[in-house]
Amino acid sequence: MLNDDVVDAINRLVSKIGDKTNHTYLKEILTAVCRLPQHPIDSGDWKLLARSIGELKTSFTTFTPYRGHRKVAIFGSARTEPTNPLYQMAVDFSKAIADRDFMVITGAGGGIMEAGNKGAGDQSFGVNIKLPFEQSANDYIKNSPKLVPYNYFFIRKLMFIKESDATVLFPGGFGTLDEAYEGLTLIQTGKSLPRPIVLMQHPGHDYWQTWLSFFTDIMLRDGYISPDDMDLFTLCDTIDEAVDVITSFYKIYHSLRYVGDHAVIRLNQPISDANIAQLNDSFTDIVVNGDIHACDPFPQEIATRDHIKKFRITFHFNKINFGRLVSMVRMINTF
Repeated sequence: MLNDDVVDAINRLVSKIGDKTNHTYLKEILTAVCRLPQHPIDSGDWKLLARSIGELKTSFTTFTPYRGHRKVAIFGSARTEPTNPLYQMAVDFSKAIADRDFMVITGAGGGIMEAGNKGAGDQSFGVNIKLPFEQSANDYIKNSPKLVPYNYFFIRKLMFIKESDATVLFPGGFGTLDEAYEGLTLIQTGKSLPRPIVLMQHPGHDYWQTWLSFFTDIMLRDGYISPDDMDLFTLCDTIDEAVDVITSFYKIYHSLRYVGDHAVIRLNQPISDANIAQLNDSFTDIVVNGDIHACDPFPQEIATRDHIKKFRITFHFNKINFGRLVSMVRMINTF
């Protein structure tokens, strides 16, 4: 427990540096930090905490001005040479998606990352990990104010997911597959909101088919994943198809949040009663009780002014079949 003097000092500090929107969180942060000396943590722990807070602060201040723009995270090998057709494909895809008013986030290194920054130009970010090899920032992002350096992979990976609305994966090595598995796992477990995940390759290549054969031949066969988990991603071999997969995902669907036991889906435009009836017919398996229906903003949404002018539908989601939830979003976008 903290003594009264420390609690009073925290309250006074919060009143001076915070505002009514963040008082609660500032108090939680400062209280947690002030309690740490009561435990025998070492200097390495303090270093980790200090650097992590610093990297989060830099990330938030870099991305906050652009929160109104949807973004695509692009992954792929740092070793892809500019002479490789995949490099030019990544350049062209990044330019095409930027032309559709999406921004791009890459790991800021060479290969596919460089191609992503090159194609999107000043519509791109770089989240660069400090490594002893392979990972100096590329020429297309190294002098940009949208470049953020990281010591820690876990914060960098958090920002990739937190700040993006879609994921595009070009062929790559361990790092690329790590991001692929993490993205799929976060959606499958509900720790990330629905998003398009595109597995991108050049026509005639079989990189992703070979990877996916392990899904179907082993994991799906032995029950380690569900059939609806295969709906979490889309394999594309043309730029137009990849751009369409991403842009169409947000054609009518806008966003989702959970309010208590309710999944609340906010839409860019109203859908009809007949459309809602179609959803009830098609997705009764993921509704725990009641039905899918239109609703007004919940008090929790009003309190934070969370897209309160958007049309919304809600239902009691089972929070298990997230692949089916992605399929619901895709159906909504066809109305």
